[in-house]
Amino acid sequence: MNHPDDRPAGSVTRELGQREHEGRLVHALVAARVTGADREELWDALTNAGRIPKWFLPISGDLRAGGSYQLEGNAGGEIIACEPPGRFALTWRMHGDVSWVTVTLSEMPEERTEVRLEHLAQFPQEFWEEFGPGAVGIGWDMALFGLDQHFASDPAVVPETTEAWVASEEGKDFARRSSAAWCEASIALGTDAAAARAAADRVTAFYTGEDAP
Repeated sequence: MNHPDDRPAGSVTRELGQREHEGRLVHALVAARVTGADREELWDALTNAGRIPKWFLPISGDLRAGGSYQLEGNAGGEIIACEPPGRFALTWRMHGDVSWVTVTLSEMPEERTEVRLEHLAQFPQEFWEEFGPGAVGIGWDMALFGLDQHFASDPAVVPETTEAWVASEEGKDFARRSSAAWCEASIALGTDAAAARAAADRVTAFYTGEDAP
């Protein structure tokens, strides 16, 4: 097995768990990706309001600790912590629900950086059983892929082409592979394998627009 610092750019790891947060038991979903950019440059891409739309979504607000943000057509919330160039944390408010996101940047050799995103959420049990972690994890995988593409010399995906890419065979294959990886993480957590795979089939069908088996 490679030492963690030997992982090449593009490497992805996924973890699942449960923990107590603000007096409640929540699901913890962690997605990490190694990028081919140094930490300061990556921090700027993640926190510069003029740059975020170049790999993710248009954003408005006061992007500092204690401020608030709103992603166009998506989540909004409050910025809990901002510690350049290594860590920021925020609330993630969407569809009336609140969850918590923390992003940590860790330096690696040869100007590589690991982006570690942790999402804590109290999903309804019936939602978790029906769709599993892929319901959230696939979206974060796509966001981290978009960030990685931002630093590519010839990016295959930019915000202007994201919708078409998601609907393409390449985009659907990305969703399938991401769903399968989150399924394996769920099984490793202790979820019944058959139940985890059935949930993965349903969430894959949602992302690809294809019927579940």
